[in-house]
Amino acid sequence: MITIQDIRNAQENIQDTINATPILQSGQLSQLCRNQVFFKCEHLQKTGSFKIRGATNKVKQVVMEGAKLVTAASSGNHGQAVSFIAQQLGVPATIVVPTDVNPCKMNAIDAYDGNIVKCGTTSAERIPRAIEIAAEQNGLFIPPYDDPYIMAGQGTTGLEILEQVQDVDAVIVPIGGGGLISGILTAIKETNPNIKVYGVEPETANDTFLSFQNGRITSITPTSTIADGLRATQPGDMTFPVMQKYLDDLVLVTDEEIRRAFSVVMERMKQIIEPSSAVTVAALMNKKLPLEGKKVVTVISGGNVDLARISELMIGTERIY
Repeated sequence: MITIQDIRNAQENIQDTINATPILQSGQLSQLCRNQVFFKCEHLQKTGSFKIRGATNKVKQVVMEGAKLVTAASSGNHGQAVSFIAQQLGVPATIVVPTDVNPCKMNAIDAYDGNIVKCGTTSAERIPRAIEIAAEQNGLFIPPYDDPYIMAGQGTTGLEILEQVQDVDAVIVPIGGGGLISGILTAIKETNPNIKVYGVEPETANDTFLSFQNGRITSITPTSTIADGLRATQPGDMTFPVMQKYLDDLVLVTDEEIRRAFSVVMERMKQIIEPSSAVTVAALMNKKLPLEGKKVVTVISGGNVDLARISELMIGTERIY
């Protein structure tokens, strides 16, 4: 397992590349959720998501070891991050994306000079293809989440939360493959184990939820959800044990609840966030967690939304409150 020292090392390694993202608050959302709610704004991060943290930590390492090409498998955000840092370091990147990739994410990968290859709709399909391309071209595959350098990089988000919000009671984190939450769990629980950390998954992409129920890594069949960044089919071999050790609870939210949270954040805070980010707000708004009157940080993991889809994602304001 990674340690908090790994995360501190990552913080030093990536500090010249990433932004220390801000914390925002909304009085109305705090009132609606019956907690003092803080938003860790990774949607304002370089490349539009937290993924640049882990990607920078990993790609810098493999380039230092002599890598001349990198590949990645991604629904979009990890691919953007790998393309960005590879471009900065002068290394070619090939990104394997789903056939139904979000156009804005694909455009960003292209803007960072990433070579795009489409394959399937799940990480279980994309990852083998990206590994195959790396082998064919004598490159190195950059995992989306199941890697100690990736996990440690994502964990720097947790260190920033501890620095920015004094006396925080709880942190709520989206779960896809588990890279972000395993890093944040390590950073927070190895600093102050009294702080609660909760995970949130979409109801239809509940692989980690089922894995917890079964006490072992459990796969699900490919699924659909508007939270496209959380469509993993199983948690990682490295990330799941960290979640088992430290996670306080894991809850599910529906696509309708995600839409409602997305709409509230846009209307009240004027922030465009991804549906994958809105799951944390949805969990609070729908009282899925045993929290009231607490100081709570929700991790807003990304903001790469296809502008053409915003009207489809929005719910009329008369249905919000």
